[in-house]
Amino acid sequence: MGKEITDSRFQSSDFTEFQQRLEQETESLARLFAEDGLAVGPREVGVELETYLIDRHGAPADAIESVLAALDDPLVVPELARFNLELNTTPRRLEGNAFSQLAAELDARLARCRQASAAAGARVVAIGILPTLRPDHLVLARMTERQRFQALNEQIFSLRRDRPIRIDISGEEQVQLLQPNVMLEAAATAFQIHLKMTAAESARYYNAAKILSAPMVAVGANSPLLFGRELWAESRIPLFEQAVSVGGPALRERFGFGVRYAKGSVMECFRANVSRYSVLLPELSDTPPEALAHLCLHNGTIWRWNRPLIGFEPDGRPHLRLEHRVLSAGPTVADNLANAAFFIGALHGLAIAEQPAEERLRFWQAKRNFYRAAQYGLQARLVWRDGAEVPVARLIEDELVPLAREGLTHLGIDRDEIRHWLDIIAARARLGRTGSAWQCAWAARHGTRWDELTQAYLAKQESGRPVHEWTLD
Repeated sequence: MGKEITDSRFQSSDFTEFQQRLEQETESLARLFAEDGLAVGPREVGVELETYLIDRHGAPADAIESVLAALDDPLVVPELARFNLELNTTPRRLEGNAFSQLAAELDARLARCRQASAAAGARVVAIGILPTLRPDHLVLARMTERQRFQALNEQIFSLRRDRPIRIDISGEEQVQLLQPNVMLEAAATAFQIHLKMTAAESARYYNAAKILSAPMVAVGANSPLLFGRELWAESRIPLFEQAVSVGGPALRERFGFGVRYAKGSVMECFRANVSRYSVLLPELSDTPPEALAHLCLHNGTIWRWNRPLIGFEPDGRPHLRLEHRVLSAGPTVADNLANAAFFIGALHGLAIAEQPAEERLRFWQAKRNFYRAAQYGLQARLVWRDGAEVPVARLIEDELVPLAREGLTHLGIDRDEIRHWLDIIAARARLGRTGSAWQCAWAARHGTRWDELTQAYLAKQESGRPVHEWTLD
């Protein structure tokens, strides 16, 4: 959840003072890394689900304020547009039936959101990009009235010297447009996975997450359409990277896959935050330096696909988390939690392997794999460890699902729990039936009536059945 700020107007002195405090807090964090000063407790997992609110025609519905007021739930928060909601879960210990617990909590929260939305004349849909979305939906008048969002828009365009953002995505078809604000970011909604980790293991986990990003985006693809054009299996990826571009050198772009693996720990990412990225939101905090408020706020304006985060224990001690951001929202809670179980299991399996996975797959190969998988989904071929090229669907079913099973077993997840969630992933890979594949198949059969596609998708989603079981009726 992004931290709200109290003002969207800043002076040059605010940037100078914020930069100084950011540097001081970064050095404080470096000492915590070096001295084992970060909290180490039970391993925990949590998730976030971003959604759209739609009207009876399947178009975006600006109902966020009335829905939030009716819910009065601190774990349901606003997003950039008035038609987006973010649902969060409480962290769960990685043991027993943790993923079923998360699924039950998310289902219950989603049910309450649906009830509150219905009272406001809207419905909730979890999908990577809404098929009915049009460019004229993405205007500043539909931005949520929060200081953080207004300030982000102002500061990004200040860095761009008020030049419009250029979108140019080519896939099966092409979308090109100029956008005068950051509202395109609202077009792409995600399912995000958070895992608590230690500083000592953080490089292995971070690097493994990068390696797994390609198969994850392939098996979880759910955003093939943008403005009525079929683009990539996961069009969120190029859209998001272009939608918040600051227009400078590639190394200073704030959204992307990164430039290398971590060597010692993810402290390298926090140092890069200071050296490579200018301050966007220089809100000064009165909290003590050990609260790391400026460091956390700045880190929240750098949108790595795999992002290290600092969180806090109930007693105030900081801990370290990894946020995996490559997955689309939807198609169902079952699909999302299957993705989470698969990712956590395979991640842990790679991270504890005797030979580090990053020694067998070069960074540029992992990066190229990621964009191939985003474009072609389960039809992609990836370069895997030791240079062999394999179909990603076969890689998932034959190697990564067994690896995830081993990782989850090592973490103490129940056998039936493992079987339940990983069977969903294996079936999806075997049948090639992701959310993106279903949307494209529906359009091929029924035509490009995007409102009807949206209604058909939502009916399937509300059934709760995983996407590999969906039909095209």
